[in-house]
Amino acid sequence: MLVCAALIAAAQISSSTERSIVTAVDANNAAALALLEKVVNINSGTHNFAGVRAVGDVFRKEFDDLGFKTTWVDGAAFKRAGHLVADHPGKGARILLIGHLDTVFEPDSPFQKFQRLDGNTARGPGIIDMKGGDVIIVSALKALKKAGLLDQMNVVVVMTGDEEDAGDPQTLARQALVDAAKGAEYALGFEDGPGDPKFAVIARRGTSSWRLEVTGKTGHSSQIFRSDMGYGANYELARILDGFRRRLAGEAHLTFNPSLVLGGTSMDVDEGLAKGSASGKTNVIAARAVALGDLRTLSKEQLQHARDTMKAVVAEAPLGQTHATLTFEDGYPSLSPAPGNEALLVAYDKASQDVGAGRVTAVSPDRAGAADVSFISGQVKSVIDGIGLMGTDDHSPSETADLATLPSQTKRAAVLLNRLASRR
Repeated sequence: MLVCAALIAAAQISSSTERSIVTAVDANNAAALALLEKVVNINSGTHNFAGVRAVGDVFRKEFDDLGFKTTWVDGAAFKRAGHLVADHPGKGARILLIGHLDTVFEPDSPFQKFQRLDGNTARGPGIIDMKGGDVIIVSALKALKKAGLLDQMNVVVVMTGDEEDAGDPQTLARQALVDAAKGAEYALGFEDGPGDPKFAVIARRGTSSWRLEVTGKTGHSSQIFRSDMGYGANYELARILDGFRRRLAGEAHLTFNPSLVLGGTSMDVDEGLAKGSASGKTNVIAARAVALGDLRTLSKEQLQHARDTMKAVVAEAPLGQTHATLTFEDGYPSLSPAPGNEALLVAYDKASQDVGAGRVTAVSPDRAGAADVSFISGQVKSVIDGIGLMGTDDHSPSETADLATLPSQTKRAAVLLNRLASRR
C-alpha cells in the first residue's frame, strides 16, 4: 500500500495555489508524525473518559491555533466522555469533517504505545482507527492555512468520543454531530475504511440487533411430539432460525447472524455482555430458548423488509405448544448509496490523481462497517468516508499504519477541500 514517490512526482497540479497546498503538506509532515505519536500514546479507550478528554484537549489546541471556535460537548447525559466540536464559519459551501477520539483499547489492554517499525510503518492503538485520520484533518487544514485559503472557508469539525461504543441514549450521543451537519453541503469522514488508498467509502451498511425468545411446554422427553406436550423450545427456535436462513440468505448486502444461542430447562442471559448459561437434562423437554443476533442492511427499506420477513417466519406455523417473541433494537443507521456521494467520490478521485496519489474507486459497502458518518446520511447530500490514514489490522494488537499514506492522504483531502470550498 506504499505510495510510490514517482507517482507523487507525476502530480498534475497546475495552479500555484494548489502547488502551495502540496508544498505545505510536505513541510508539515514531520510535525504531523509527531502529533500522531503523541495522541496514540494517550490511552483513549471509550470508557477511559479522562483519556478521551486528554486526546480531545490535544486536538482542541490545534484547532484553536488555526482560528476555530472550539467547544467540548460534555457526555455525562449519554454516559460517555463527550465530543470535540471545532467551527470555522466562512464563505462558500459548508463542509463537515468527521473524526473520533476513542479507541477499542481500554487501559487494561497490553497494547498501549506507538512503535515505529521502519521508515514507512508504525504500530499503535488507534493509529489508523482513527487517530491517523484526525491528524490528517488537522494537517490538511494547516496546509490550507499556510496557503492563505482557510480564512474564508466554512468548515466544522466533529470528533466524537464514543464512536467505538456509542453512548445511551444514542440519539443524544449523536446530537452534536447531527446539529453540526445542518446546512452542510459536504461531509468527509476520515476513518481508515478498507485500509487501501485505492478505495473510499460512499455507502455503508447499518447495523441493528434482534432477540428471539421461545417458550415451550416442559415434561418428560419420552412424551415429546405428543399433541398435548408439543415440540419444546429448542425445536421451535431451530425452525425459526432456519426460516430466517431460507427466506433471507443470499440477498445482496444483507447479513444476519445468530451470535448467541441458548436453550434448556433454565437459563441465565446477560445481553449487555452477550453471554449466558443454560442447563437441561437429556430426559426433559426444553422449556426456554434464546437467540441474540445482528442484522446489517444497506437502506432503511432493506432493514424494514428484513424485519418484516423475520416476523413472518416467527408467525407462520409455529410448532405445537410453543410461543416465540421477536424484538429488534436499532443500532447504527446505513449510509445509503446516493448520487451526491458518487459525485463527491469523482471529485476526490480527481484530487487524488492531480496530487499524484492514483485513482480512487468505491469499496463495496459489504466491506464497510458502521461509522459515525451514517448518522448524517440523508441530511447531507454528498458524503464520503474512509479517507483517513491507511494500514492494516485495526481493532487488534497488530494495528499498523502505512506512514507513507499520511502525506498523500492529507494532500488529497486538502486539495479536495479547497475545490469544494470554491465550488470548482
